Amino acid sequence: MSPPRLAVLDASHNERDTKRNFRRELDAELVEFDVTSGELPNTFEFDGAVVTGSRSSVYWDEPWIEPLKEWVAEAIDRGLPFFGVCYGHQLLADVLGGTVEGMGSYEIGYNEIRRTGESRLLDGLDDRFLAFTTHSDAVTALPPGAESIAENDYSNHGFRKDRVFGVQFHPEYDMETAETLTQRKPLSEERRRRVLDGITEENYAAACESKRVFENFIDYVNSVRPVSMAAESESAIAD
Repeated sequence: MSPPRLAVLDASHNERDTKRNFRRELDAELVEFDVTSGELPNTFEFDGAVVTGSRSSVYWDEPWIEPLKEWVAEAIDRGLPFFGVCYGHQLLADVLGGTVEGMGSYEIGYNEIRRTGESRLLDGLDDRFLAFTTHSDAVTALPPGAESIAENDYSNHGFRKDRVFGVQFHPEYDMETAETLTQRKPLSEERRRRVLDGITEENYAAACESKRVFENFIDYVNSVRPVSMAAESESAIAD
């Protein structure tokens, strides 16, 4: 089977690290769209879609956000599998009827996540696993019919509804990304130093377990994607 074709809806405001990280982790044919500049697919002919993180909030009045939500909503209605990370997780929850709000606090650094439900997205992950987190918004009410699959003391960290999956944590982050982001966040110097001190080879190696979600999403997409006519013909000949 050929690699799946995924639309990557890049909400990162053209962050170099975001592009590098998702290109590295997604074993698929990627068609990238800078949605913050108004780029959206003019077709739904993809095997799945991914929504990245962002420094924006889903409830902000920015001109690109509502068109993005409209495209995502129609794509979901058409049965396209989706995977959202951080902002993407929140956007998918919002589109499906959930609630996203400011937390009144900020979660950042390598933190423990707890599995709260069974989902193939988390296959291969321990019941408690480490991941890098950075967010001040959270999904405070899941969409109707959605199931929580992960959480910690700060917020929900994962949900699934039908063909839609979201995670609040950042499985794509490498150490360079974690350090760069921490340096520019408005943190006290004491807290910044604590977070930077936690960005170690040991913690990064442990957090790499969370990268399984990318492989699992690709496996899921392959399991539900239509068999092409060419593949059907080859199968018929083989039979």
